Amino acid sequence: MGKTKLEIKTISDALYWTYANLAMAHYAVTNDLQKYNRTAYIIRARLFAGLKKGNMNISSLYFDEKERLKSDKICEYCNESSNLTLDHLIPKKLGGNDSADNLVYACRFCNSSKGGRDLLEWYQFRNEFPRLMLLRRYLKLCRDYIEQTGLSDIEYKSYEKIDIPFRIDLFPTVFPLPNILVL
Repeated sequence: MGKTKLEIKTISDALYWTYANLAMAHYAVTNDLQKYNRTAYIIRARLFAGLKKGNMNISSLYFDEKERLKSDKICEYCNESSNLTLDHLIPKKLGGNDSADNLVYACRFCNSSKGGRDLLEWYQFRNEFPRLMLLRRYLKLCRDYIEQTGLSDIEYKSYEKIDIPFRIDLFPTVFPLPNILVL
């Protein structure tokens, strides 16, 4: 089977590719894989193609919120359970809002450390990869913003000219091996 070169043409393509990689990683982690297998790559390819064609969708934030309400109150970044505050995934300083979808529990240390930075920028600064469920929530917020502002078909190369509250250029296109990822 020959490899095809991935072409990211639009802002939506960048989001879809990251989300498809996320689905691949989620499958691998939940199945305790040490590395990605054929099934994982098929999941990524089919989801990416389905999202681009419009016959598949990224689920709503409702399901993430439902799972979050069942879990313990812990810092979404480090799992600390004391000195919790609320943090904006997409910072207000960058244009994020106060909606429940954009708020997560964070310990005072992580909240202070992240400050007004973009989530992916902060993780890059820490030389860490975000938890998969946190990344999924973040990507859904980005998707909602892209759809609500009509940016879906904007050429990816022109993202720097657009005032948006998140860093598209930091959307992960390559994921670490599943054995080091955390749900």
